Amino acid sequence: MIQLPSRSFVTGTAVFLLSAAVLLFIRLLPLKGGIMGWPGPDMTLALILAWVLRRPDQLSAPVIVIAVLIEDILLMRPLGLWTAFVLMGSEAARLREHRWRDQPFMVEWVRVTTLIGLMMLGNRLVQILFVLPVPALGQVILQFLATVLAYPLVIFAARWLLGLRRVGRPEGA
Repeated sequence: MIQLPSRSFVTGTAVFLLSAAVLLFIRLLPLKGGIMGWPGPDMTLALILAWVLRRPDQLSAPVIVIAVLIEDILLMRPLGLWTAFVLMGSEAARLREHRWRDQPFMVEWVRVTTLIGLMMLGNRLVQILFVLPVPALGQVILQFLATVLAYPLVIFAARWLLGLRRVGRPEGA
């Protein structure tokens, strides 16, 4: 018999999708008036990693794919490329979540920084390999730094605004 998803899973997925939609809406708003400035952080990526490391039971791989694929379409990125790297990175984090759970936040931050860097590097290498349009290296590095620096803010916002807390030992084991 097919088991229905738990209330926690459905609520967490709905809150994540709503949060991702709000972040995408804010990203699409024309706030700069045609002036190209520094690239902002990839808040959706930071939210996905924060969610997977806090509540891996609430965020499934298809939900991540849907959220990032819609972002790929609306931001006119190569269709599915960044989605594949985000899925691989989030699943790598999900597999290691139980070992990272008891570590201090600084260790988590360094690991997430490494993961984001590898994801962006892999994305860039595939774009170069298949002769796709590649953004300027300086812009990519600035977005990487902005995303890494925004990660603690995303953790804070997810905890206090969305109520996203780490899975405890009895619940996650």
